[in-house]
Amino acid sequence: MGLFSRLKEGLAKTRDTIVQQVKNIIQTKSKIDDELLAQLEEILLSADVGIDATERIIEGLRLRTKEEGYKTTNDVFSLLKDELQKIFVNGTSTPISSQEKIRVVMVVGVNGVGKTTTIGKLAYNFTQEGKNVLIAAADTFRAAANEQLAIWAERAGVNIIQQAQGADPAAVTFDALQSAIAKNVDVLLVDTAGRLHTKTNLMEELKKISRVMKKLIPEAPHDVFLVLDATTGQNAIQQARQFSSAVDVNGLILTKLDGTAKGGVVIAIQQTLKIPIKYIGVGERIDDLQKFDAEQFVHALVGTDVTL
Repeated sequence: MGLFSRLKEGLAKTRDTIVQQVKNIIQTKSKIDDELLAQLEEILLSADVGIDATERIIEGLRLRTKEEGYKTTNDVFSLLKDELQKIFVNGTSTPISSQEKIRVVMVVGVNGVGKTTTIGKLAYNFTQEGKNVLIAAADTFRAAANEQLAIWAERAGVNIIQQAQGADPAAVTFDALQSAIAKNVDVLLVDTAGRLHTKTNLMEELKKISRVMKKLIPEAPHDVFLVLDATTGQNAIQQARQFSSAVDVNGLILTKLDGTAKGGVVIAIQQTLKIPIKYIGVGERIDDLQKFDAEQFVHALVGTDVTL
């Protein structure tokens, strides 16, 4: 199965929710009018697209039907696709200095979002690109964290640096980064604790880990990826705000999109936070973490191949 087919399959629940309902209203109306737009607004909200993003999409549709002359309901899907794509933002990673070739990726997120498995899948992705990867097990508070991460590291075929439970996470990170530099590693993935995002001590710990890295590589971490569970809907946005206040999150990874009919939260997150989405998880397999492509995502969600 190709990557796009997996993406489409992973978004099936959300796609069915949106597409079938839109098809239902299209079949009862022949033109785009205020009533149709109001019904479309309800559909988007039910898919967790969010109020702000939904209002932006509907207003965009209203303007285009007025200014560009779109009238028939046959144009709804293509217009919707265009307006959805406008919401997504692009972003860049911190450049790697000429002195160091290593890219340091710090991965954050609350427990239960799939952070550990995501790190394993990220490691696999990088190895498939020919990169030499090392994992730092800096989530030293959760008993099973190191064991789970070690299993995923083995699956991905990469090495892992870990210490005993309760060790200082910043010290683990420092040791791992020293090792990565000495061994000419291409990518260091740093796992971090994911205790409840309302606890100040977690956020202070993340800041400390970030500071310690800079002693060895001033630009590190080059990436801070926040892992969010798509099934939690609007709560994911609150988590993103909390983590962004502690560390400079420059990329999002959305997991469990295959398990929800509310995958529209991807759009809500983009509209609200303006943080680029780097990867999405659409399945349990090690190769089911895909680099995010806005055009492919929208096409898999409400593509113009939809049969009316």
